[in-house]
Amino acid sequence: MDKYSNNSGGSSNAICLCPLEGVIDIISKKWALLTINEIGNHKRIRYTDLMKELENISPKTLADTLKELREYNLVNREPFNEIPPRVDYTLTKGGEELREAIIPILRWAISKKGTVVAHCSCSLIQKGKKIQ
Repeated sequence: MDKYSNNSGGSSNAICLCPLEGVIDIISKKWALLTINEIGNHKRIRYTDLMKELENISPKTLADTLKELREYNLVNREPFNEIPPRVDYTLTKGGEELREAIIPILRWAISKKGTVVAHCSCSLIQKGKKIQ
């Protein structure tokens, strides 16, 4: 246990969420975790490919999301001096750690009866497949 959870030996399972201040501002946004996950799925991805993966995101929302994720040092932006211009996105170490940290939440969601990947935009996931 650490200083943010009750380790006094009592019956309370109290956890202090104060360390999430600031972090929750970014991860609570609809597209933040989806963007981090897609970049992680592909390891390296171009902006236009990311747009295709995140089917319903607008170009402005994706640009704003990527900018914010870069400000939080979760995503790297690597421009190439080419014509036409090319930019690749990868996860930073912090982005990779965050992606790993959401896996227990995903497992919890999958454990709920009837979890079906019906509207998944991830090109690496088979559409309509029941996950176990």
